[in-house]
Amino acid sequence: MARKLSHQRVTYVLPLPDAPGGHRLGVNGLTVDRQNSILYSAGRDGVICSWDLNFLPKDASPPDQKPSPTGFKTQVQAHSHWINDIVLAQDNSALVSASSDTTVRLWRPHSESTEVPERIGKHTDYVKALASPGSHATWVASGGLDQKVYLWDLNGSGEVLNINAGGEDSTDKGSVYALGAVSSVLASGGPENVVRVWDPRSGKLVTKFVGHTDNIRDIMINQSGNTIMTGSSDQTIKIWSLTAGRCMNTLTMHNDSVWSLYSDHPDLSVFYSSDRSGLVAKTDMRGSADPDQGLCVAALQEHEGVVKVVAAGDYIWTATPKSSVNRWRDVDTTVGIESPPDPDRTIDSATVLANRSEKGPKKIPFNAVLQLSATSILGGSAPTLNSSEPDLEAIGLTIPVHSQPEETIEGQHGLIKCLMLNDRRRTLTQDSAGEVVLWDLLKCIPVQNFGKRHMDDVESEVNTVDSIGHWCAIDVRTGRLSVILEPNRCFDAEVYADETDLPPSDLYQFREDQRINLGKWILRWLFAPVVDEEIRRDREYRQAAVARAEENARLNPLSTSVPGDDIPRSVGIPISNPQQRTSLRPSSEFPTSPNVGYGINSGTPSSNYLSTSMQSNSPFPGFEPDTPDASVPTNSQPDGGPSSFSSSDYFSKRPLAAPQTDTDKSLLSPPDAASNSGLSQSPAEPDKEERKKSLFGKKFQFPKKLGRNSTDTKPQILEEKAEESEISSIKEEKVYEPNLCGVVDRIRDDYEEFLATNPDRDLETALFPSSEDETPRLEIPSRTAVFIQEETGDTAVASDLYRGSVGRIGEDLERLKKSIPHWLGELLLKNQIPFKEQVKIAFVLKPFDDTLPPVVKPEPLAPNGAPPGNPNTNNNGSRLNANRMLRTKKILAYVAERIDPANLDEPAESVMPPEEYLELYCQKMLCPPNMTLATIRTHLWRTSGDMVLHYKTNGKKDIHPPRSLLGIDENNVLAEEAQNGNSHGHAPPGSIHSVTNSGSVAGSAIT
Repeated sequence: MARKLSHQRVTYVLPLPDAPGGHRLGVNGLTVDRQNSILYSAGRDGVICSWDLNFLPKDASPPDQKPSPTGFKTQVQAHSHWINDIVLAQDNSALVSASSDTTVRLWRPHSESTEVPERIGKHTDYVKALASPGSHATWVASGGLDQKVYLWDLNGSGEVLNINAGGEDSTDKGSVYALGAVSSVLASGGPENVVRVWDPRSGKLVTKFVGHTDNIRDIMINQSGNTIMTGSSDQTIKIWSLTAGRCMNTLTMHNDSVWSLYSDHPDLSVFYSSDRSGLVAKTDMRGSADPDQGLCVAALQEHEGVVKVVAAGDYIWTATPKSSVNRWRDVDTTVGIESPPDPDRTIDSATVLANRSEKGPKKIPFNAVLQLSATSILGGSAPTLNSSEPDLEAIGLTIPVHSQPEETIEGQHGLIKCLMLNDRRRTLTQDSAGEVVLWDLLKCIPVQNFGKRHMDDVESEVNTVDSIGHWCAIDVRTGRLSVILEPNRCFDAEVYADETDLPPSDLYQFREDQRINLGKWILRWLFAPVVDEEIRRDREYRQAAVARAEENARLNPLSTSVPGDDIPRSVGIPISNPQQRTSLRPSSEFPTSPNVGYGINSGTPSSNYLSTSMQSNSPFPGFEPDTPDASVPTNSQPDGGPSSFSSSDYFSKRPLAAPQTDTDKSLLSPPDAASNSGLSQSPAEPDKEERKKSLFGKKFQFPKKLGRNSTDTKPQILEEKAEESEISSIKEEKVYEPNLCGVVDRIRDDYEEFLATNPDRDLETALFPSSEDETPRLEIPSRTAVFIQEETGDTAVASDLYRGSVGRIGEDLERLKKSIPHWLGELLLKNQIPFKEQVKIAFVLKPFDDTLPPVVKPEPLAPNGAPPGNPNTNNNGSRLNANRMLRTKKILAYVAERIDPANLDEPAESVMPPEEYLELYCQKMLCPPNMTLATIRTHLWRTSGDMVLHYKTNGKKDIHPPRSLLGIDENNVLAEEAQNGNSHGHAPPGSIHSVTNSGSVAGSAIT
């Protein structure tokens, strides 16, 4: 079977304000520890809470005695998804939980450990039910939506038994929603409406019962293992006999789906049942030859459906979709039943309840008695000769004994709705109380509380007109705000530094129009302790490695002076022969640069690792590339595209000339190499010295055609592979782990390889995390939860590889080294991110009503009067491509340089910025200077096809267009573009070219 693809992601959860213990969302599970007087609850927030009942449930108390209030003991965030069921095991010393995060965990509440509950089992889909055969058993059973029933060892030995719950005739409805177990019998049920009975020792099917017509929601088995009771969404409770092999009784006292069953009686003679309408019924069949003759009482009525019901002593606890748990007084079924009311007397339910509240009921109210089945006798006894069965319709609706709980264990208000704002940095949430709060996803704190309002109204007040890439996903499934970072898109969003809420004192270190990558920013400071510790360990390792190399050189003075096969090698680290390999190759897919994160001249410093100077591709001094193509191709597109340095402008025109075929020469050729290109220099184009002095000369270059020719980079790839094959005979490729350990091991192997041939050289670090002038410091709350999760093709939800918090990351480094994926390790230690093709936007730039000249003179007509070129291609000279984050003022600067070159000759202090005398319009709407192309397309253009942008003057300045735009021949236009391309396209790599987060050239030539 093919291996399932998997990938790792990072999730962080914003902490809620400090509040007392309790659940944030609905409660799904309840269980009572009678020996220690503890109630356990588990909810949709993934939390397990323990509550001190302050009395012993096994002892009865007088009905009129006020019970002690329930006290909060402790809680644990056991799961990252809903908890669907819990059971006690091992003499109540362990609590097992089943969750929609596909795991089964065991928590020991009486231990002093603060660790997350241990995972003892895992499904491939939601785990819906648990069953324990007894307090002394060594295993627990779990069933889920993967149609499997597993038996797990409670001591952590893993899977004991695996049962395919659907059997051979498995269908799409074979999911397991209910389980029941004793030592000798295991029963399962679900939406297939079939009860299957298994042997827990062999896993074989014993029998199956058919009779329900809807989903089976709960199962109980008596202690002897010969009777099974099931509750179903078909509104019935059925009693099955394993001895007889059939259904013995069908109880119909509920008028809605039965959700929960509970009994602590060994023969199930007394049990509680709850339904979707909120009714909880207590049935007592003791002393009855037939269950139909038992007594059933409507004990209480909740306002919502009762998901779980448990009872102990004189009390009943109910769990509902709300975050609170209610405690009710139990009903004593051993007392008599009140005489039936006079059918001729009208009495409303309010009067009945008022009378009951005056004094504790000595007997069970007749209105609270339920008929167990259509054939049962009301009240559980046969009528005498002098009495007659009352008319139920005349009596009216059933009135439960209790309508208000004695105590409510209050929960908290969890988040139930969320909305990402357009800036992708802030989110609105609404909790179960209706309060709307604004959150900062980078600072991980609430920003503003708007009180109880409609979220849509608040959104219209605080949302902005922005279009930022989708870099994260958010959800509130556990009542808290979770932010999910996937490696394939978490680096897709950038914001300008001047648009963040950084203090003015911190903005001085940023260039004008410098952008910050949101994903890199938050990840850098979530795992800041990891970076700090690895830098410290790296320094110690290098010191020890240099000392070892010096000692080896002292003991073997000739080993490094004569190259040959007898090179001293480090233990376990193969070193190549320097005769065949004289320069150090970067050990990773991307080169490392000593000045990553410190380049002030880069357009987007978030990815300077791909714009490394040719003079220093290695962190090791003295190592130079043998040939230009012997190093990692930092100056070419990784996907085999054209030279990045010859096409790096904010926007590029459509190709007009033939592509260059010698990529290396084009990358290394000097600016005056244009004389060899075969294109004459245009007399209308300013010379190079004048262009260098121009205000925007270094910001924009005239676009030229660079076709995507596969020969541009493929020869490098083939040559590199050939070289690797030559080395393979003497150096065996080492396989590194796909995690942080692998990243560190590869760096250290490179250290050893360098020192093996250069023991007398200084060993510089290869760790270059992003600096604060690229990712400003974030003070993230220590209670922010951090998860590293893995998604595979065979599981419904991501599995947790690591769970912790920002405050504990420094302590968990050893665990994290195995959990942090390779892509995250490369980011944290090398400031490298996975390559991704840059998103560009095509648009057409035209003068408004032809009041200004075009930025490029249109091509002349052919001799026959037809348009030039291929009629199937777009020959519009003003059609451009640009980074989606390009601002309006940069487009206007490009226009100004083309149509108003006189502005470049003015003194710098008197130069008027182009955005002050030029305006840009889209769909006849003015574009603000800081609006980006993506925002213009999303909010102004709002249609398919290339955008059409119009520029015009506002009259604040006279514009004198150059003669070149008033009429020159086609050859001169091409020559002008060739000259401009050469004068700007081949500047030193670190001075003008901007590199995107993904490693591709951003198309901007910014100094």
